[in-house]
Amino acid sequence: MKRLLILLLWPLTAFAVDAPDLPPAVLVEQALRAHPVVRGAVAGIQVEEANRDRLEAGPHELALKLSTQQRRERPLGLSYREQEIGFERAIRLPGKAAKDAELGAAGVDQARFALGDALHETARLLLSRWFEWQREAAAAKEWAAQVETLRRQHEVVGKRVGAGDAAKLEELLSGAQLAQAQGQQAQAANRQDRAALEFVQHFPGIALPAQAALDGPPAIPDAPEVWRERILAHNHELALARGGARRGRLAAQRLDAERLPDPTVGLTYGSERDGQERIVGLQLTIPLPGSGRAASARAGAAEADAASAREALVLARVEAEAQRTVRLAHGSREQWLRLAEVARRMDDNARLLEKAWRLGEGQFAELQNARRQAIEARLAATQARLEASEARYRLMLDAHQLWNTEIE
Repeated sequence: MKRLLILLLWPLTAFAVDAPDLPPAVLVEQALRAHPVVRGAVAGIQVEEANRDRLEAGPHELALKLSTQQRRERPLGLSYREQEIGFERAIRLPGKAAKDAELGAAGVDQARFALGDALHETARLLLSRWFEWQREAAAAKEWAAQVETLRRQHEVVGKRVGAGDAAKLEELLSGAQLAQAQGQQAQAANRQDRAALEFVQHFPGIALPAQAALDGPPAIPDAPEVWRERILAHNHELALARGGARRGRLAAQRLDAERLPDPTVGLTYGSERDGQERIVGLQLTIPLPGSGRAASARAGAAEADAASAREALVLARVEAEAQRTVRLAHGSREQWLRLAEVARRMDDNARLLEKAWRLGEGQFAELQNARRQAIEARLAATQARLEASEARYRLMLDAHQLWNTEIE
């Protein structure tokens, strides 16, 4: 129990990294350890520690045997009371106790790997939910700005129509565009509220900021191969699979050792003929192994092979995922920079067309189309910026350079 408390309360600032677009690292690590998935993994360590103690103690226990009987000699008409007491216990053969201790320790190690994997997967969930809210909040902010721009434009159109400088159709088109933007703003606000609710349900200890961050992700240092090696060196899922394969091999070895049964040694003391005769005996019971033990050994070997196959499968999947994570982190930043440049040019084009329209040198339909393209480009650039930030932090998280998902 003391060790488990340490697992939950070790210094939370060991790997703390505070970033302007992330929640405080200390709050993150507290939220991770309070999550039900992580607490369940901590309970799993308790289970395996108890299982280790059980294996170290062994399956055999001391047995007490008591018996009483009455002897009657008919020719003499005499009756005698007789009693017997005995103790017996099976003895683990040499090597079995050591193998049980190894098997129990392997189970605890695997449970600790499972805790690390639970911490890491929960951190991934937190990061995903956080940026999901960031994206929806940024979209709601963009649409709110667009609604304000279109509202001012509609007022200008109304004044020009009243002055006879514009057709009534332009006012109708301007109002329709404003109404459409207001509908998009309402939908974005609803999505933002839903994302916030889902985040708070999973991580109630972390408060969401007033608005999404505006800064873009910096360039990622080091070569992709360096990041891939870091991810593989700290991957909990891979460690869990390797621990499972090792545990399977130990279990197979233990079942193979069980093909030779443990003998049972007993000591008895008896009193016969009302104590006239005293008996002290030593008993040795040796079970004769049958085909069932051999079948169990074969099954254990097959299960060990299956665990090794699962380890190979996990290794291949983890390596592929590591490569995708590294490529996504590098590629998403380049994509954001390209889309940000497109959005800048679209904004410039919309401003020039608005200026020309105000001077009476342009078509209102062209201005509407330019504004629509500009907002779409800004939304795409904003989403790409947040996706690039998330990919960068996901890379840092998988390489264990963001939050503390290690166990002591």
